[in-house]
Amino acid sequence: MSSRVPEERRRRRPTRSGVLLSEDLIVATALRLIGEHGSEALSVRRLGAALGCDPTALYRYFHDTDDLVLAIADRIIGDAMAGFVPGDDWVASLREMALRVRAGYLAHPRAAALAAHRVTRRRSEIRAVDMGIGLLLSAGFEPAAAARLYLAFIDTVLSHAATDAAFQALPRQQREADQRAWREVYQDLDPQAYPALTVVRRELPGLAEGSFEEAVELLLEALAARAPTHRSSPG
Repeated sequence: MSSRVPEERRRRRPTRSGVLLSEDLIVATALRLIGEHGSEALSVRRLGAALGCDPTALYRYFHDTDDLVLAIADRIIGDAMAGFVPGDDWVASLREMALRVRAGYLAHPRAAALAAHRVTRRRSEIRAVDMGIGLLLSAGFEPAAAARLYLAFIDTVLSHAATDAAFQALPRQQREADQRAWREVYQDLDPQAYPALTVVRRELPGLAEGSFEEAVELLLEALAARAPTHRSSPG
């Protein structure tokens, strides 16, 4: 059964402040509140106050806050994929999809924690899944393999993107302390106790930049190596 609110219950009506209430406006306001105050801001009471409407009016558009979370997750996907058209190079297109997902999560780092592990069953997600699987089919993978490998690809992308977003959502002092650790703490270790870290000590500050792009390239290389046809260099 669909969790979406029937169209007849979602007729656009003005709020007390004269703003015309809509699903898009509610989602945009929810994203703003989460960005400013964190996930605890996602309540019908706070949303109603921000929109200038009775909180119960939100139930004309969403069954509950979880329904709203799914709409938020789908909005992030939709914004990230806006204007994206897969090209002839399936590897390059998957790479662009991955980078767009990460950019979308970094644009809303506090909301990313709510979104990364959900299945929105909405238009933007469905379109993205269709494109991703379509790219693997174009590479010659059989349907079962294309579906399975797409899941491996997107789960890896989402996990790394969510990690980067979670770091970005930390208070500035915590982010800076974590980054300094690679430049300071890891540079002053006992060589006998930590011989491997001593060997790569000069490289460790670079770990503060994260591993998203490297992880994506490793995955794309593996996919390209396994593709039955239409192989494309991941470089």
